[in-house]
Amino acid sequence: MSSEMIDDTIKKEKADEEMIEKAFQDLLDSYLATKHRKKVDIITKAFNFANQAHRGIKRQSGEPYIMHPLAVARIVCDEVGLGSTSICSALLHDVVEDTDYTVEDIENIFGPKIAQIVDGLTKISGGIFADKASSGQAENFKKLLLTMSSDIRVILIKIADRLHNMRTLGSLAPNKQYKIAGETIYIYAPLANRLGLHKIKTELENLSFKYEHPEEYRQIELKLLATAAEREDAYKTFTAPIRVELDKMGMKYRILARVKSIYSIWNKMQTKHVPFEEIYDLLAVRIIFDPQNPEEELNDCFDIYVSISKIYKPHPDRLRDWVSHPKSNGYQALHVTLMGTNGQWVEVQIRSNRMNDVAEQGFAAHWKYKEGGGGEDEGELEKWLKTIKEILDDPQPDAMDFLDTIKMNLFASEIFVFTPKGEIRTMPQDSTVLDFAFSLHTDVGRHCIGAKVNHKLVPISHKLESGDQVEVLTSKSQRVQPQWLIFTTTAKAHSKISAILKKEQRVSLKKGETILNEFLLKEGLRPETSKIDRLLQANNLQTREEFLVALGNGTIVLGDDDKRLLKEKQTNNWKKFLGFSLGQSSKDNKEHKVTAEEIAAEKEKINLKKVLKITDSALKSDVLTLASCCLPIPGDDVLGYLDNDRRVILHKRQCPVAVKLKSSYGNRILATEWDVHEMLPFTVIIYIKGIDGLGIMSDVTNVISRKLNVNIKKLQMESNEGLFESKLQLSVRDVNDVKNIMSHLLKLPNIKSVSRVEE
Repeated sequence: MSSEMIDDTIKKEKADEEMIEKAFQDLLDSYLATKHRKKVDIITKAFNFANQAHRGIKRQSGEPYIMHPLAVARIVCDEVGLGSTSICSALLHDVVEDTDYTVEDIENIFGPKIAQIVDGLTKISGGIFADKASSGQAENFKKLLLTMSSDIRVILIKIADRLHNMRTLGSLAPNKQYKIAGETIYIYAPLANRLGLHKIKTELENLSFKYEHPEEYRQIELKLLATAAEREDAYKTFTAPIRVELDKMGMKYRILARVKSIYSIWNKMQTKHVPFEEIYDLLAVRIIFDPQNPEEELNDCFDIYVSISKIYKPHPDRLRDWVSHPKSNGYQALHVTLMGTNGQWVEVQIRSNRMNDVAEQGFAAHWKYKEGGGGEDEGELEKWLKTIKEILDDPQPDAMDFLDTIKMNLFASEIFVFTPKGEIRTMPQDSTVLDFAFSLHTDVGRHCIGAKVNHKLVPISHKLESGDQVEVLTSKSQRVQPQWLIFTTTAKAHSKISAILKKEQRVSLKKGETILNEFLLKEGLRPETSKIDRLLQANNLQTREEFLVALGNGTIVLGDDDKRLLKEKQTNNWKKFLGFSLGQSSKDNKEHKVTAEEIAAEKEKINLKKVLKITDSALKSDVLTLASCCLPIPGDDVLGYLDNDRRVILHKRQCPVAVKLKSSYGNRILATEWDVHEMLPFTVIIYIKGIDGLGIMSDVTNVISRKLNVNIKKLQMESNEGLFESKLQLSVRDVNDVKNIMSHLLKLPNIKSVSRVEE
C-alpha cells in the first residue's frame, strides 16, 4: 500500500472518530436538557462498549456502524422522551446480534434491566433484513409483542430503530426498500399511532410512501410548496381574531398551523377519488395553552372553545371531546370544526402543553409528569397488552392469523359505550354487539344471540355508536358460527371465535377420518390419494381437510354414488394436465406458443436481488401474472411477489394485498420495471361522476370509442336525483392511455370527476 493511501486511510479514520465523538456529545447534550435523572456515567460506559464492539464495521451507506445506535439513542431521547435505561439499551441494541458478546455479558456489565431490554430487541432483530421462511416476519412481530408485554420500552426502542432505518433507506436495494417500507406502513406506523407517537407515525408513513411512490410523492410535495403562500394567508386571516379573543382571556398560548401530511393527502385522493385541488382540509389549526391552574386544564379547553365559537360558527356534528374521554393511547384534546370566512371548514385542536407532549411523545410523555420525574412506567398500556396476552394464550396461534388479528385493532378509532349499570367501556370504531359481548367474557360472546341497544332489540351484527347503552342477550343453546368472523372488528373477539371454530374443526376432522376409513374398509378399497381426489372433485372441495371436516359435521354423507365413483377406472387425461401445467389455457396468446423449456429457463433467471424487467415475452408466458385484485398496467408503480411455483405475481405497490405481502412475505418481494414494447391490451376500470342529462352516456362513449379509439369491454351506469355515476371497463395499453382518456372526459361539461379504480 502506498504512503498516500495510508495517509488517506488515517485521515478517513480520524474524520470518522471526530464524527462519532460529535454525535455522542450531541446525544449527551440532548439528555442533559431533559428532566430525567442525570446518569451520564452509565450512558458513556454503554457508548464506549458499543463503539469498541462495532469498531471497523460499516453500514451499507459507508458510515461507521456505531452511528446507527447513536442515532437510535438520539431518537429515543429527543423524540420518544425516554431516560438513561432506554438510551443505554438503544446504544447496545445490535451488540449481541452482530458481535461475539452475549446477553450475559451485557447483564454483568450493565445490570439485569438493560440486559432484558437488549435481549428483547435481539429476539426481534433481523426480521426486516433476514431471508427467513415466508412467515418469518409475522413470527418476528409476534415475538416483538410477546417481549413488549414484559417491558414496553422494547417496542418504543424498536420503533426508534425502524425510524432511523427508514431515514437511511436510500442505501439499500429496491426490493429491500419495498419490503421494509411495506412492513413499516402495515405494522410500525399504526403501532406508533397506537402508542401515541403521532409525529413518528406521520414520518414513518411519509417515508414509506416516498420510497414506494417517488413520483406521486414529488408531485404532491411540489403542489404543497406552490400553495404554501395561499395557506399562510388563510392561516393568518383565520387566527387573527382568535388571538385577540385569547389575549382578552389572559391566556398564555401559542397557535400552530398543521398541514396535512403528504401520505394523508395521497390516501384521501385514493379513497375519495378526488384530485389534490379538491382536498379542502389541508390546513388545521392547533391552540396549545399553559393552564394557570393544572386542575382547571379541562375547563380551560372548553372556555377557549366557547370563546372561539363566538367568532366562527362550529360544525354541529364535528365536536370531538378527547379531553373528558382520552383515547386508549392517552391522547387528549378538544377538536372543533369551524366555518372560516372563506366558506371552508377548518379543524381546530385545543390542548394544554401537557396534552401536547402526550400527543407528540405518547406514553413516554406520561413519565415526565409523574411524581419525582424520570420514572419509566408502562401502566397506561395495560389494557392493550392484556388483549395481546389473551390472543397469545390461544395455543400456538398461527403467525399470519396473529398478525392480521392484531392489525385489526392498530388502526381503529374509538367509541364509548355503556353497560346497563352505566359503566363506560372503550371499543374500536365499527365494533358490533358480538365484539362487545366478547369484551365482557368469552362465555358471554359464544352464547350471544343479540342485544338490547338503548332498550331496542338488535342482532349480533349491529354496529355500535358512541353513547350506546348495551345489554347483551344470551342463550345456552347458541353455538359459534363461521360467519361470526365477518361480524367482528376487535382482535379479542376475532381470536376467540377462531380458536373455538378451530377446536370444533379438529373434532370434526377426527370424526371425518374415522367415517372415511370405515367406509373404504367396508367397500374393500385402499385409502389412496387418487380416490380421495375423486371425492373432493365430486363434492367441489379443494382440500382433504375440508372434505374430512364436512364428513365429520354431517354436511357430506357418503352413499352409493360415491361407491360407484371410487370403483370406476380412472382415465389419465394427460393432454389436459399437460396444457394446465404449462399455462396454455384458452386465454393464452395463440400466436405465441411457449414451451415448457422456455418457461423453466425464464423461471431460472429470476433473481430476488436484481430488478426484474417486465418484458413482452414474460407477460405472454406463465412466468408473470397480473394480479386480479389491482389490475396493474404498464406505467404503474409495481412490484413482484414470487410464489411457491416461482411464478411472479405483479401487484400495484399501493394494492392492499401487496401491502400485506410486503409486511409478511418480504423475502419474496422483487423490484420490477416495465420493459414492454408491443401494443398489448390491459384492462382498467374508470369511475365517472357527474350531472345527469339527456345523452350524457352517448357523449362519454363517443369520446372513448370514436375520438380515442379505445375498446369499452363493460359499462355500468346508475342515475339518482339528477346525478349519475358510471363504471367502465376499458382495454388500454398503458398509464398514458388512461391519463389521456381521463383528461378528455373531464372536458365534457357535465362530468365532475373521473378516477381509475379497482374492482
